[in-house]
Amino acid sequence: MNLLEACRIALSGLATNRLRAILTTLGIIIGVSAVIGLVSLGRGVEGYIAGEFEALGSNVLFVFSSAPTAGLRDTIQPLTTVEGAALANPAVAPSIRQLAMEFQVFGSVVYGSKRVALAVSGVTPNYQAVRNWQPRDGAFISQEDIDRAGRVVVLGTTVVDRLFGDKTFDPVGKTIRINDRTFTVIGVMTERASSFLGDENNVVFIPISTAQTRLARARTRDGGYRVDVFHVQAASKEAMSAASREIETYLSAAHNVTFQGEQDFSIINQADLLESLGQITGILTAFLALIAGISLLVGGIGIMNIMLVSVTERTQEIGLRKAVGARAGDILLQFLIESVVLSVIGGLIGISIGWALAQVGTALIPQLTLAVSLDAVLLATVVSTFIGVFFGLYPASRAARMKPIDALRFE
Repeated sequence: MNLLEACRIALSGLATNRLRAILTTLGIIIGVSAVIGLVSLGRGVEGYIAGEFEALGSNVLFVFSSAPTAGLRDTIQPLTTVEGAALANPAVAPSIRQLAMEFQVFGSVVYGSKRVALAVSGVTPNYQAVRNWQPRDGAFISQEDIDRAGRVVVLGTTVVDRLFGDKTFDPVGKTIRINDRTFTVIGVMTERASSFLGDENNVVFIPISTAQTRLARARTRDGGYRVDVFHVQAASKEAMSAASREIETYLSAAHNVTFQGEQDFSIINQADLLESLGQITGILTAFLALIAGISLLVGGIGIMNIMLVSVTERTQEIGLRKAVGARAGDILLQFLIESVVLSVIGGLIGISIGWALAQVGTALIPQLTLAVSLDAVLLATVVSTFIGVFFGLYPASRAARMKPIDALRFE
């Protein structure tokens, strides 16, 4: 018997019990759709996290003061503007393209009867370039504002909404008060989507010199001013490790660090952090897919169970076919094809449902782009086919081993 004839007989056998065949495929359908849906979700989350970090700026390192992790050192020397200026010098750190500084002070921002309490960020003019964030209205802080410690302010859209009642309002030219000092609004930052980093639009930017001299006393022993964070942009993605080493070497010498673990500063590499988060989300995706894969196992057991029932019900048919010349291989092929057809049909339906779930998820959560990748489809197809072969092999071999005379006597 050729393959085409075996397929015809197998499909005819399935068509005889349509409802049972449909119910048998449910386990495969649910398992495949769950695996594809969860893999799409995991990759969508990975893409979302990568997008959020890219929005922080490209090739960025964050440097800030922190407690030493080892040694007898118990003092923390602050980062300073003098150190920031030195690191921005190509002769000291050639792998750094530019360095922006930030100094925060808690402030009470008032406009009319509206009051907002938050951390006010004093920043340098290149902050917008390093963090890849441009003004929506007006302009950003200039070097002239830094030089004269100007009382100018740039607002995030959340603060605009809280002070003026409408985040689309253009407050440029308006005056507000920060810690009882009058400031003129010169710009509003472009709105950023909310993320796991929090509401980035709930910000107030002023010249760093203004924050260090008018709103605080931040003088340091080296003649500069205290800085909370260095936002460092490396020359390229490949130069980030070198930039990190150059920063550590310079600051260790400036802070008199003798032994490893005594560093009173931390350097966060954006790429390393993204890679670590990617590994975590990858493991989580694989774990969820493994849990969903349990339903595939249940579906395979269901196929085996139904095929065993089918073999029992069709014992006389098997005996008759053997009596008229059918070989054991023909019987094996017939039942194996039935099993594979059940699993493949279930897999194809599961792929369609998984794709539909990805589309619905993207519509419900626009921040996530859930797409069914080719490798997930191929994996689902291969797995469902394997399940059909693996779980159908025993019932098919049992049918093939039947003796014609015993099968014809079966009632």
